[in-house]
Amino acid sequence: MSVSKYVLVVGHGREHDSEDGAASHLRQLGARVRTLDFWDDFSSVCDSESAFRAIVIEAGDRPDFAVSALRAARREARLEETPSILAIPERQVARIEPSSGFDDFIVLPYRPAELYARIRQLEWQRSEFANEERIKIGSIVLDRAAHEVSLDGRRVVLTAKEYALLAFFSANRGRVFGRETLLARVWGVRYEGGARTVDIHVRRLRAKLGDALPLETLRGTGYKLRTPEEMPSSEETGEAPMVSDESAVIPKPAVIDSAAPSEPAAAHSGQTRSR
Repeated sequence: MSVSKYVLVVGHGREHDSEDGAASHLRQLGARVRTLDFWDDFSSVCDSESAFRAIVIEAGDRPDFAVSALRAARREARLEETPSILAIPERQVARIEPSSGFDDFIVLPYRPAELYARIRQLEWQRSEFANEERIKIGSIVLDRAAHEVSLDGRRVVLTAKEYALLAFFSANRGRVFGRETLLARVWGVRYEGGARTVDIHVRRLRAKLGDALPLETLRGTGYKLRTPEEMPSSEETGEAPMVSDESAVIPKPAVIDSAAPSEPAAAHSGQTRSR
């Protein structure tokens, strides 16, 4: 069964057909788009025949709506790891926390080429692959031919053994290796150093690559480079607040006033802005 990939645009339904909105711009650029109103359930767009390239949330002057909408989206398995972009007017930029749950933001009005470029950049950052020339693990890229490593496009200088250890883990993701096995496979059976050599090199890799390296220590067993399926979700890691100065939960009135929009229904789960 073929799966179609869409960009999901979330916002006030009356604005989805605007020629200045993200949905219109992306369709003109050839992207497949689905739209969702702030008041609708995200499960309504998550069918078995669809996948999502990115979520664009158009918050207008209510970035607190965007926080609630993103949290609701993350509760859907098909949207849990989908890259997210906040579309916001320049006058609201100061209210964005740098450590927000959004992967990126774009200032309105849109420049269509920039919007599409940001979506493609987020897709690249989230993509992972391995071929004869390169291995990509999140934002880490190993160039097998040059024996070089880059992080977010910037070269990271590794020693020969640091590179060899990283390459070995990358080629064997999801498998657990003890220190003695790593010594034999990376340093060679004739190496006479102790197992602590592995720990030292692991610490150096973590220092140079930081949280981008999903290398797990299994107490009493060894090390494992986690697969994408084993990575913790945003619910497990927690999200920082998106808006700096007001609550994200506002009671929804019985009648929606188009001149003064209220809180998205998707947000009414008893959660507040802070976690």
